[in-house]
Amino acid sequence: MDPDLWLIALTAVAALWGAAAGALLPRPAYRFAVDEDSPWQTTCPAGHPLTGPAHGWLGRARCPTPAPATATATTASPATALSDSTASAPTPPGPTPPAPAPPTPCTYGPSTPTVALLTALVCATLALATGVRPELAVWLLLAPLGVLLVLIDLKVQRLPDPLTLPFAALALLLLGGAALTPEHAGEWRTAALGALTLGGAYFLLFLIRPLALGFGDVKLAVGLGAALGWYGWGALYVGTFAGALVGSVWTVVQAVRGRAARRQLVALGPFMIAGAYLGLLLEAYAA
Repeated sequence: MDPDLWLIALTAVAALWGAAAGALLPRPAYRFAVDEDSPWQTTCPAGHPLTGPAHGWLGRARCPTPAPATATATTASPATALSDSTASAPTPPGPTPPAPAPPTPCTYGPSTPTVALLTALVCATLALATGVRPELAVWLLLAPLGVLLVLIDLKVQRLPDPLTLPFAALALLLLGGAALTPEHAGEWRTAALGALTLGGAYFLLFLIRPLALGFGDVKLAVGLGAALGWYGWGALYVGTFAGALVGSVWTVVQAVRGRAARRQLVALGPFMIAGAYLGLLLEAYAA
């Protein structure tokens, strides 16, 4: 089969995978988007319990509202009916009241079509840049988790441990498996060193300026460092610099538009993930 056709088919499959995975992200994004020391969401904004697979963590981010209450008719006694009929003449029937509106679905969390499209785009571009190499499976598994972290951090400026720690562990574990297969284009050794280097650098920044970034950013840096380090030190530098550049541009734009307040906390996770994504695209294509 023509290699170009293989790449087109692989990209289409990656896009379908991203769309399917992205469609399941709004519910966990809503459940995880709570303040620190608060329990995860267990009900929708209307108070309906979140049920479904995996104890309600999987499923659509919508639920039906209760049906509108119907009025109950009261039966009058014969004596009352007789007195009423003799006391007053019957009145002509009035206009028919409008039928009650059907219940509307209760939706919550980010827009499902938007998230599905974004995740599909991320997975498709990663497939185009990486090609038929074993590490592509790692990127496709990590990409939905990265999108989920972006959604949560943008909402509540928090990166939950149940997501950042598995992200780092999966990156190292899956890349270790990819290193054992033929045709791979990276090194697990530099992936492990990249995790230690980037995680250590962010930990040092956290000790110097704990108000500038959270400890969740440090844990996220471990997983991103592993992914970028797979392609070498150049990829680690490019991805880190790209994240800082994207964050700086966004801050300047917000300041020009008058939306940035002094000493306002900024969610760094989305910029870190965006930079790592750009770094992976460039280095995977170059490899």
